[in-house]
Amino acid sequence: MATVKLTSENFNEIVEKNKIVFIDFWAEWCGPCKQYGPIYEEVSNEFEDVVFGKVNTEEEQGIAAYFQIRSIPTTAAIKEGVVVFMQPGLLPKEALQDVVKQVIELDMDKVREEIAKEEAKNQQ
Repeated sequence: MATVKLTSENFNEIVEKNKIVFIDFWAEWCGPCKQYGPIYEEVSNEFEDVVFGKVNTEEEQGIAAYFQIRSIPTTAAIKEGVVVFMQPGLLPKEALQDVVKQVIELDMDKVREEIAKEEAKNQQ
């Protein structure tokens, strides 16, 4: 599956309608982003059930601000509406493949349980 351009118009719909969405935050002027783009695109073709989106941080400053992007490229993963991975820097192909597999296998019941515990602790 080819990567999808994520914009303020389609972002929420894509995240809501898909179980797993990976996001590459990038910009045209960024050298490492240009190196990472083909790797990201290649890995996106290996996983049929995962949406791979790209956010141009220059054009979509609202999305970048929401995710508090401080450096690019940054890769994020959302599973069932929860951000489960975020890492700045260029990921080698094997590392990105590994992260995708880990996110696919991630038990979201356990993740939600941990989030609930953390929120309860913070309210005390």
